[in-house]
Amino acid sequence: MINTVLFDMGGTLEDICIDEASKIASAEGVLRILASHGHPLSLDVPAAIQAFAEGWDRYAAYRGPTNRELKPEEIWGNYVLTGLGVDFETVKPFAEELAHMWEVTHYHRHLRPHVQEMLEGLKSLGMKLGVISNTASLYQVFRTLEEYGIRDYFQDVTLSSVTGYRKPDPNIFLVSLNQIRSGPETCAYVGDTYSRDVIGPQRLGFDTTFHIHSFLTQSRDTDVPKEIRATFTIQDIYEVYTILRDRANGKAVS
Repeated sequence: MINTVLFDMGGTLEDICIDEASKIASAEGVLRILASHGHPLSLDVPAAIQAFAEGWDRYAAYRGPTNRELKPEEIWGNYVLTGLGVDFETVKPFAEELAHMWEVTHYHRHLRPHVQEMLEGLKSLGMKLGVISNTASLYQVFRTLEEYGIRDYFQDVTLSSVTGYRKPDPNIFLVSLNQIRSGPETCAYVGDTYSRDVIGPQRLGFDTTFHIHSFLTQSRDTDVPKEIRATFTIQDIYEVYTILRDRANGKAVS
């Protein structure tokens, strides 16, 4: 019987997207933070967007095959700002400032409709609730949950930036399971990518997986085998509650 529901953050609990305006704003944010700490870059915004994109590509080439997450000072000092005169030791004192700004600026983020009602419903069923998120910031997810007014629903929040492991690596899921004190056979996982949020939990023996489409789904799932399917594909996140409620009441759900 399911007694625990774990959620992805970006693309699942919240809608998330990137556009030209967010690329400009995040590049301007990096330039502003660097200048405020005495390390101005002689780049205009288009050149900065290109340089930072190349830096993130370098980091993606490392983390993609390894499913490892580095600390903010390593990401920014050893990858994103490489070649721009800002190294690990220089960026270390304000790396989390950069990381947090990037996460909330490079991506437009909005709480999905019906999230709070869904969480209230799961709480009424006695479910333990948690978040497992891939993120390059140490604190952004906690603060964003607070801003949405839903932080108190979750007994655990497990982040790749803290554990050093990214989904679908089993270790990030195992950290969460140990912290929330649940076995995988009693858990459901809700996410927007097959490559991270379906494959990972299924390999560990989670009872149920939910998939909900987001802006990120297609770009993250280009190499996923067609046979990989979630237990349930949903359109509205409130369905997580109604499906688990009906199953708890013995109703057949397809």
